[in-house]
Amino acid sequence: MKDEAERPSREAEGVTVAEALAGAERRLAAAGVASPRVDAELLVGTVLGTTRTAVYVDSGRELSAEESAGLERLVVRREAREPLAYVLGEWGFRRLTLKVDRRVLVPRPETEVVVERCLDLLRGLDRPAVLDVGTGSGAIALAIADEHPGARVTATDVSFGALEVARENARATGLEIALAEQDVRDGLEGAYDLVVSNPPYVTAEEIETLEPEVRDWEPRIATVGEEHTNAIAAASARVLVPGGHLVLEVADGRAAEVSDVLRRLGYEEVRSGEDLAGRDRVVEGRWSSAR
Repeated sequence: MKDEAERPSREAEGVTVAEALAGAERRLAAAGVASPRVDAELLVGTVLGTTRTAVYVDSGRELSAEESAGLERLVVRREAREPLAYVLGEWGFRRLTLKVDRRVLVPRPETEVVVERCLDLLRGLDRPAVLDVGTGSGAIALAIADEHPGARVTATDVSFGALEVARENARATGLEIALAEQDVRDGLEGAYDLVVSNPPYVTAEEIETLEPEVRDWEPRIATVGEEHTNAIAAASARVLVPGGHLVLEVADGRAAEVSDVLRRLGYEEVRSGEDLAGRDRVVEGRWSSAR
């Protein structure tokens, strides 16, 4: 009996790019993927070594057996609702392309807004000291290092696996950041002009209601734990220089609550900002007291 793993590629021989694209879209839609056409274009483009738009240039040519087998493997993974970023092995974040896998969260557009706000606050500082707490893939830390070349960026995470991914991304991008394994519950060390974090903020109850890509695939340690926001705000007050800022990504609907926490801790000029969807998802405050 033929090996089952060989069957999809053998059955797919003779399929054109257009047919492969349509078939992948059909299967992803049946699996409940939210954007089956776009995902299919990206998967086919990956197999062909081209962009999602360029797959239409040679839509009439037949896939080789190797290409068909490669596409089958990717489609099966996405059908299982594995995040597209994990299937592709990389994801775009601002000006960077970062490696991502199950050890880290997938960088999201709302976090790009967090970086934008950090850059605004750092403008005018030649060599600011920046701390990214819970760095994951290194997205925030590396984006700041990339777009503010004078910044001295330190990135911490409690997960050794996440730090491995961040280290790989630092090497791949050629950007210098310091990496350290640290649990914010043990406190923070140093003196910083800015502390930034996209901490876990999903409740244990909420996680079960989220889409499979988040619920079943992304690391729980980086997703669940709303108490981390308060811990980071308190620890940051002990390492921010007078006039330094804390910038936090927060859960939808929690901006007012987190703002109140910052005020009680002694932060001044506390404000919230909107994400790309117009929801208050970024909270910041200025620390004015001497440590």
